[in-house]
Amino acid sequence: MMLNVFGSDAFHFTKLVAAINLIPHQPTRLGQMGLFRPEGIDTLTVAIEMENNVLTLVPTASRGAPGVVKGLERRNLRDFRTVHLPQRVSVMADEVANLRAFGSETEEELAMGRLNKKMAVARRDLDITHEFQRMGALKGIVYDADGTTVIYNFGTEFGVTPGTANIALSNTATKVLQEVIANKGTIEDVLGGVAYQGMHALCSKEFFAALTSHPAVTETYKYQMGQVLRQDRRYTGFEFGGVFWEEYRGTVGAQRFVAANKALLFPTGVPDMFMSYFSPAPYMETVNTVGLPFYMKAKNMDYDTGVEWQVQSNPLHINTRPNAVVELTAT
Repeated sequence: MMLNVFGSDAFHFTKLVAAINLIPHQPTRLGQMGLFRPEGIDTLTVAIEMENNVLTLVPTASRGAPGVVKGLERRNLRDFRTVHLPQRVSVMADEVANLRAFGSETEEELAMGRLNKKMAVARRDLDITHEFQRMGALKGIVYDADGTTVIYNFGTEFGVTPGTANIALSNTATKVLQEVIANKGTIEDVLGGVAYQGMHALCSKEFFAALTSHPAVTETYKYQMGQVLRQDRRYTGFEFGGVFWEEYRGTVGAQRFVAANKALLFPTGVPDMFMSYFSPAPYMETVNTVGLPFYMKAKNMDYDTGVEWQVQSNPLHINTRPNAVVELTAT
């Protein structure tokens, strides 16, 4: 009888979907920056085409719908499928049976409280997975959770090579400003006439330490803003050479999102460069609807021993200009 509580309106599909999407996301830096623009789609794929070495998005449409009329010239078209990220959480009958909630809480409120805690854990794991895949898209290669299986290599897909450069930060004579400007120029050449808002660099702790201790950087701030580099600027960052530099410390287990002595230099504000697409969940209720970042659906477990919920997300994090990102190495 206690499991009847899960048949109440509070546990219906639409309310659970709303609940999982309202849980605050974990403070992952790329998600916090809003670098990747989210967009729901009602299909499972997104098409990207290359014309004159410029990558453009092709509008999505329901399967079977006519495509956009194009010219007769030959183009390089690629379809990218969203990935499926399912998780499961459950509340067993013993967790709510014969319990009386504290204060004015009802059994329904108690059950929802337990479910909310488990949803938050599932949402946390999905958030860090999104961050891992966003970082992969930023670098040009999206890996699966094992860190070795490639989901998409955007450089290979688009026939371009992401930029790389060395900066001799161990050499006190290195003209760091000139090196930074040269790498910005590389990115600007790739962008061509496309406008951008700024340049940003996410650094490993080793790269950031070498950069902030280099005489070319410290001397710049010595008289103008001496207090800047006297503070711990790892997470607040600082501007140098028209680039905003900050340390990035994202990890999963022993796997670092930005490798030792590396930094990722990229433009911000470029239209449709960094995108996050979300497909609808594979449920009857969601067919041909616009996708949401997260979904949740329930089913009774065998012999009514509990209720199990599937929490899932169906994202595609994509970088349509992988060669407009330069991986810097401190040497």
